[in-house]
Amino acid sequence: METPIVIGVGEYLWDVLPTGKKAGGAPVNFAYHASQHGTEGWAISAVGDDALGEELTEITRAHGINMLVSRVSWPTGTVQVTLTGGQPSYEICEDVAWDHIPLTEEALSLARRAGAICFGTLAQRHHDSRHTTKALVEACPTDALKVYDINLRQHFWSKELIEESLGMADVFKINDDELEQLKPMFGLEDMDTDEACRHFMEEFALKLLILTGGDRFSSVYHKDGVSTLQTPKVETVDTVGAGDAFSGSFIGSLLTGKSISEAHSTAVETAAYVCTQAGAWTPSRK
Repeated sequence: METPIVIGVGEYLWDVLPTGKKAGGAPVNFAYHASQHGTEGWAISAVGDDALGEELTEITRAHGINMLVSRVSWPTGTVQVTLTGGQPSYEICEDVAWDHIPLTEEALSLARRAGAICFGTLAQRHHDSRHTTKALVEACPTDALKVYDINLRQHFWSKELIEESLGMADVFKINDDELEQLKPMFGLEDMDTDEACRHFMEEFALKLLILTGGDRFSSVYHKDGVSTLQTPKVETVDTVGAGDAFSGSFIGSLLTGKSISEAHSTAVETAAYVCTQAGAWTPSRK
């Protein structure tokens, strides 16, 4: 069987933590963890023509992550991360390189061969990267999984953007806090969690909806029902990248032949393990 290609498109940056800076960005984290589960993971983004950009691409290559990363005239992205009880909060710099990801023929060619592509809300805050994201999703084969990991950050989102993104997706990943933020926006205040998830499944004709509840549970909604698993109790170092580890390992496992329940179990185990390590690019335990 040919190795499936999995793409993460969007932000690519330095997470500046109290302990120092770490390379990251949700789409890159996703591609890395998908590649740890039998797929060919690719990250599509942009960095500045600066020392931070050079260092970022070097360390990413050292982790074996395939990249289509353009050099642009904006500075390489940084995020100031503050940890409180292991939980991150973010201050995200604006008008940086990943806001201006160019649409290249090389990226389009890769998208046309993809088994899955993952995109979020944050990297669509600027029209340049929003245009590129939409074009790459549309270039993917009809049967490729289009994964929208909503990933709400600061003020970089709107109902219009979320609806447009859901319209492009057939897999929707959201956490329980984000779902509560969406309820009033979509007039779902009177619905419980289960009803709201089923509403989004039906309203946007989704194949899958992944709901994560941090250290408590996760659920995967699909046409035949819902899979719910408790989150393993672990000694948490930090949770940076845990959600991306979940989605990357889930999609990677699905594309390499696992059932939804098997892929869900793998995703839960992988995300929990990442929480016990510093940083997002932790090799999966085999």
